[in-house]
Amino acid sequence: MRNGYFLRGRFIRCWIGYAGRQAGESRSVYPFLVTLAEGALRPSESRSLRVRDVVLRSGGSGEVAVRHRGQARVVPLRTELATFLRGWIDGAGLQKDDLLFPGRRGGRLSVSAYMGAWEQAQEAVLPHDELLSWRLGEPVDILRESSLVRWLRRGVDVATVAELAGVAPAWLALRYPYCFRLEATETDWEHLAQAPRLPEPTAP
Repeated sequence: MRNGYFLRGRFIRCWIGYAGRQAGESRSVYPFLVTLAEGALRPSESRSLRVRDVVLRSGGSGEVAVRHRGQARVVPLRTELATFLRGWIDGAGLQKDDLLFPGRRGGRLSVSAYMGAWEQAQEAVLPHDELLSWRLGEPVDILRESSLVRWLRRGVDVATVAELAGVAPAWLALRYPYCFRLEATETDWEHLAQAPRLPEPTAP
């Protein structure tokens, strides 16, 4: 399942780039997809973001305040993403109370807008055999999940990844078991034998 579900990095970049050029309904589609991939946000979280939720510091770092089902969390932004978002906000002339990724009429970016670009990108970028093996029609959430997998494989602490993603560590372990290496260890039976025994039960 892992080989057929998660995208390779080069395809992620290719698809996003193609989507950015083809998004006719809204120019927000491209930065929206970039943020999903780089920030590992849920589509619903990104669609609800407002400019005021993004903090961009002069040194190039930044963070974004995300909310999901009443729970808030802060996700740090890599320098590249922070710079990208600064350029997007300035170039689009967005104000602090505006949606970060507005739709054509200023409302929330429609699902059909970004999903249409996503599907076109898959069809345009992937050759026929790849379309079959990667299963055309994978949800856009795969961008977020690919980032989570990348962080886990790079050795980022599972508690940190869980906090950034807004999930429980146990969920990550169940979802991506192949990202956790269980090293073979020998049981120290001698040490265990020296452990205090439980007290014998007393008669009533």
